[in-house]
Formats: sequence, structure tokens, C-alpha cells
Amino acid sequence: MYLYGASGHAKVIIDILNSQNIQIKGLFDDNLNIVCLMSYPIIHNSSVKSPLIVSIGDNKIRKTIVEKLNVEFGSVAHSSSILSSSCEIGIGTVIMQGAIIQSSTKIGNHCIINTGATVDHDCIVENYVHISPNTTLCGNVYVGEGTHIGAGSVVIPGIKIGKWCVI
Repeated sequence: MYLYGASGHAKVIIDILNSQNIQIKGLFDDNLNIVCLMSYPIIHNSSVKSPLIVSIGDNKIRKTIVEKLNVEFGSVAHSSSILSSSCEIGIGTVIMQGAIIQSSTKIGNHCIINTGATVDHDCIVENYVHISPNTTLCGNVYVGEGTHIGAGSVVIPGIKIGKWCVI
């Protein structure tokens, strides 16, 4: 797996990939001042390779980068996360440590479901969403594209949240 972005979010994804025994083939970053991250050298000014996860926490920047690239995207879930057999997880999405994704939930492409987050039954989470640590989405919640739900938030059942909101 390759990562695009070499900062804090990449560190967590590296831990997740290591927990799954997925080989990290390289990290790409546009910032020429970053030369190494967690003993992985940074590749600059080179063709981005597949499979790739965009390891940038900012939803708008992540979307901009994804739209510029023509590569195959990978997804990963930490071994301590719990995923229902009936949930759907989109490409490029990362499920962090201790997250729970319940029955009949749909998670879009290039989302971040952060540490300890709970996404309950029948939720729909559109593309480029970030569900922060220890957030709870109760059943049948809709989250529009690009929305960021802050740490510790609780969204009660049946709520619809629009695009590019901050909660």
C-alpha cells in the first residue's frame, strides 16, 4: 500500500496497516521539507502508485487530491474495529482502532471513521466525511458529503446532516 500525505493522519494509518500485516511500499508528499515519517522515506515529485490511501485528514484537501489522481485506491480497517457483515465500506476509507460499524450502514469513499467512533444501523455516510474520535451516530442518520463531525459528538436517530457541514 502507498500513502499520499505524511503527517499525523498518516502515522495512524501506518499503525493500522502494520496491524493488518499490509506492506507499506511508500509515502508521497508534496512538502519538500518532509523527508521521513516513522522511518519511511518520503517520495517527492514522482508518479503516484497504486494501491493508494490519501492519508490527509482535511476533507476538502483529501477530495482535491483524489480527484487529481488516476490510481487504484485501497481501504483499511484496524483489526480492533468491528464491522457488520452487512455494512458497505467505500474505496479509500479508513476505519480506525475500536470503531464500530453496525448493520446495513453505508460508508462512502475516502472517509475517516476515527478511533472509537460508532456508526449504528442504517446510517448513510457520504464521500469525504470525517467522523471524529468517540463520536456516535445513532440509527438511521444521514451525513452529507465532506461533513466533519467533531470528537465526542452524539447524533440522535433519524437526523439528516447536509454537505460540508461542521458539527
